[in-house]
Amino acid sequence: MLIKTECVRGRTLATRAEANLALFEYIDGFYNPRRIQKRLGYLSPIEFEEKHYANQAAAEQVNLNPRQPALTS
Repeated sequence: MLIKTECVRGRTLATRAEANLALFEYIDGFYNPRRIQKRLGYLSPIEFEEKHYANQAAAEQVNLNPRQPALTS
């Protein structure tokens, strides 16, 4: 149990609710957004989203500048 080891090792939690909150904060605050993921090309979810939206913005910029028709004589 990697999450258990990383999240609660050395801590004493008084109630199950406190343990649940500690796990939720760990998973939501650290584990999910920062951990690299193989299926995301070894990027963290945050890095993957930043890259995705940067690529999307770059594609939109290209689409905003339509090519002008070539002038023929």
